[in-house]
Amino acid sequence: MIIVDDTGTIRLVNAQTEALFGYGREELLGRTVDLLVPDRFRTHHTAHRTGYTNNRQVRPMGAGLELHGLRKDGTEFPVEISLSPLETTDGLLVSAAVRDVSDRKAAEERINELAALVESSQDAILAKTLDGHITYWNAAAQRLYGYSRAQVMGRHVSLLAPPDHGPEIDLLMDRLRNGERVEHFETLRVTRHGDLLDVDITLWPTRSSDGEVIGACAIVRDISDRKRAEAELTVLYEQQRHIALTLQRSLMGTPPAIPGLTTASRYRPATQGAGVGGDWFDLVPLGAGRVGILIGDVMGRGLEAAAVMGQLRSAAHALAKTGMQPRQLMQALDAAVADLDVPDQLVTCCYLVIAADAGAVTICSAGHLPTLVATPGEGARALPAPVNAPLGVGDVLYQQCSAVIPPGATLVLYTDGLIETPGSDIEDQLSQLTSTLSDLFTTAPDLEAAADHVLTTLLPDAEGHNDDVTLLLTRLPDAPLAAVSLDLPAVPDSVPEGRAFLSKALTSWGCTTKADDARLLLSEVLTNAVQHAQGPIGLHVCRTALDLTVEVGDHSPQLPQPRFAAEDDESGRGLILVRALADDWGVRPTDDGKTTWFTLHL
Repeated sequence: MIIVDDTGTIRLVNAQTEALFGYGREELLGRTVDLLVPDRFRTHHTAHRTGYTNNRQVRPMGAGLELHGLRKDGTEFPVEISLSPLETTDGLLVSAAVRDVSDRKAAEERINELAALVESSQDAILAKTLDGHITYWNAAAQRLYGYSRAQVMGRHVSLLAPPDHGPEIDLLMDRLRNGERVEHFETLRVTRHGDLLDVDITLWPTRSSDGEVIGACAIVRDISDRKRAEAELTVLYEQQRHIALTLQRSLMGTPPAIPGLTTASRYRPATQGAGVGGDWFDLVPLGAGRVGILIGDVMGRGLEAAAVMGQLRSAAHALAKTGMQPRQLMQALDAAVADLDVPDQLVTCCYLVIAADAGAVTICSAGHLPTLVATPGEGARALPAPVNAPLGVGDVLYQQCSAVIPPGATLVLYTDGLIETPGSDIEDQLSQLTSTLSDLFTTAPDLEAAADHVLTTLLPDAEGHNDDVTLLLTRLPDAPLAAVSLDLPAVPDSVPEGRAFLSKALTSWGCTTKADDARLLLSEVLTNAVQHAQGPIGLHVCRTALDLTVEVGDHSPQLPQPRFAAEDDESGRGLILVRALADDWGVRPTDDGKTTWFTLHL
């Protein structure tokens, strides 16, 4: 409170004036009030004071003007001044109530700034009551929806939604009434002209000073261009993925169907990153009731890994067809990886050979995950195998081992994508895989259904795995219906003895229709072994429901080579005869020498 006379001289001030302006009372009394007015306003202030003297009434000073006070330290601050005339015996006095409005002015500036930002925003911004009626509509909302402010004020927000989105509007309003904020809700909205828009909406409740929800605001962003781009990217991604999968499957090849061997396989490419990888598997018919099973995983992803995989798969298949043993095949593949000249390339691989007649499996693993054996009624377990280094390490002597597996058991081979998942321990995942198989194989399940169940259990998120997944289930074929064996010395008399042994077996099995061809082929193979190999000679004959297989083993590592004989040659036609009469034949190396075999279809 400042009281001045009609000349503008200060007559009285209160303590708040001292605090507000920074002067002591003695510094103000008797001084002109212009002391408290900034220099640029003093001329106007004098005119206002004179005008007030001529028109005395209670009113604000300088109505409609920006008024400022001046502190002793020279700083200015906005003020409001209310004037009241006081008639005294000493003449007219004027009482001025001066209020510092710095905080209010700052708030008004902030509000004006925010209002300008909202109005100039490129996003549509609107406000509404809790029952959904529009109370604010900025320029961007008009551009987006096509309605002017006058056309929408007071109307319900359902005006902006397609007819079938009414329940969505109700749900959003319920969430806002409960004080919930809704972030980036993507939906459809409709313009004044009926066009559909893809929009991203953020909603939040507005509150009164006591915290009660009284309305809501919304920021609406047009994401139609983004949605179109996403759709185009999805189509492009699917095209690239199709190309990648076609390439992958072309490189992997299609394993042949092998009579008597039930299999189920699954390949799932990674859902993240490159669409091709280094997983592969293969089934290789080796003849004489034997089957080779290959599974491998090239480290890394992308075209380079797929290219390495394709080369190794082709090499492994060709090597397996020679009948070489698993450890020999791994040794050759290790050299092949080194020849590829891909720095730091490592490959895990496992090769198994199933001999159905003996119920035996020979296995060599190059750093690959354990092969599991699931037997109906007995659960699942790991197949024992020596631990060898992955291919590509170099200078490794690979070891193999053999195990007897009961007929009807199922071999389970897989790559690390099945059990190496982010955030999980590989041993725990392997235990889960073993437990899942044990539960499945309480009986002899359908392998196709079993493969699906394993994938669903181990990889519940079908779209969330970042590595290739390969799973192969192979049920061992039934044992031969009958089998007999005989050891013979490497002497000429062993040839007729072997023929007689074969005739007796065929007669007892009721296979006489093929007896003549079988005896002729055995004579040629046995004669070859007697003349060129070392004894003793092993003769093994077995039959299944479809085939008759005869095997002759000797102790010579030298493999027989078919050749063309001249007209006057007395030998050289045996293998040509075998090739002509047998439905299938071959030679495979063994630790002791080799085994020559032929098969006749019954």
